[in-house]
Amino acid sequence: MSNADLKINALTDQPVKLYRNPKSGHCHRVELMLALLEVPYENVDLDMANDAHREPDYLKISPLGQVPAIDDNGVTLADSNAIITYLAARYVEPATWIGTDPVEKAQVQRWLSIAAGEIAAGPCAARLVTVFDVPLDHEGAKAKAHKLLQMMNIHLDGRDWLAADRPTLADIAGYSYIAHAPEGGVGLADYPHVRAWLARIEALPRFIGMARSPALA
Repeated sequence: MSNADLKINALTDQPVKLYRNPKSGHCHRVELMLALLEVPYENVDLDMANDAHREPDYLKISPLGQVPAIDDNGVTLADSNAIITYLAARYVEPATWIGTDPVEKAQVQRWLSIAAGEIAAGPCAARLVTVFDVPLDHEGAKAKAHKLLQMMNIHLDGRDWLAADRPTLADIAGYSYIAHAPEGGVGLADYPHVRAWLARIEALPRFIGMARSPALA
């Protein structure tokens, strides 16, 4: 059965359940991918303040008690980068999003690693402090964010997308926390190529945004 057949058949099954916090960039990463691929889904917002993510039934889906997680007609999976990789392989021709040759695949993987590393430690961490009151080193996170943004701005000078000549998982994994960096006190004014890249993602058909919090920069 082809990936196209899988996508058609999926429309007759139950929507993908996305367990999330609506202000989590990791969760938005998955929701954006679902929307762009036109995969039917429903959001399940967890009451994390009351430890819904620690309930035994949820831990069967996400053993570390983290969001996002999905239940795709019995296929359960946690970790945002793993989920978007699964969705690309499950519902469309995966090479489009994962890479068509060894170089593209390596570049996509590099940016997935950056999403889990420098983005998480920089703009994500800075926003955790201001939006969720997480006791992290805010100034240190902002410094890491600006170092990353400087690199990205140079990388995007003369190119439209992070890893290929089209949007890939690299762009989806990178978008949410960069777009919402000002909510963590990390301004984007000095990074015109990054801002142009964000605008290109937002212009994609079926783009869906994340809930906004007040910008601090």
